Amino acid sequence: MPDPQPASVYDLDHKEEAENLATFAVLVDNEPGVLHRLVGLFAARGYNIESLTVAETDRNAHTSRVTIVTRGTPHVLGQIQAQLEKMVSTRHVQDVTRDPNGLERELALVKVRSVGADRVEALRVADIFRARVIDTTHESFVFEITGAPNKIDKFAELMRPLGLVELSRTGVLSITRGAEAFYSGGALGASPDRPKLFCPGPHIGPRRHRGPRPATGPDRPDCRGRSRRGLGVLHLPSARSFVVVGGRTARATRGRRSARRTPPAP
Repeated sequence: MPDPQPASVYDLDHKEEAENLATFAVLVDNEPGVLHRLVGLFAARGYNIESLTVAETDRNAHTSRVTIVTRGTPHVLGQIQAQLEKMVSTRHVQDVTRDPNGLERELALVKVRSVGADRVEALRVADIFRARVIDTTHESFVFEITGAPNKIDKFAELMRPLGLVELSRTGVLSITRGAEAFYSGGALGASPDRPKLFCPGPHIGPRRHRGPRPATGPDRPDCRGRSRRGLGVLHLPSARSFVVVGGRTARATRGRRSARRTPPAP
């Protein structure tokens, strides 16, 4: 006899997928609130961040590089990458773990307190792992070690019975082998096809608060600040249009007209 059909979808056998670590390199605009929105994206969906590093990489283009290490199933990791790419301030997202040319490194400072034979053994283990002594006293060492995360994990595991008292890690940094740039924009700097975010100026708001209309168009320089009402405008040179970013009620206008917030109803 054929097997009976399950009475509910909950009776079906659900295959559990193994969770894997993944490293994402994200190039974002260096402006206030970007890191908060990025971390909030993970927190809102229940994704855990194993490691997070961020620093400005190009002052002229106002861009920062964020390296995130997270854990999840292949389906979850695909969702994380898709959500990162949807952020307005994101310029490029790369899954370093799946890239065969990806390189990952981490720096750690390890403090070991030991005397006698354990002190000699700690120096021997540090020499094997090519860790450098950056501070020493009669009872302690501070080692600096650089390498892959699993190398640092193994070094800390061997130092624990020898008197490990403190461990500080920078988090994972990533880069790719070869001469190719990190993103399709080529060299460091603004990509010509990427929309530019700038503040529209004091003309935002009701008519009685409007000042002189600022210059518009693709030749207008970017404004890194925000308007006094916290409203930003996304300029799309190809479509010759403005899209309002932020604010409770707003509307977008096409052409060379500026976008402004609709005044609240009485």
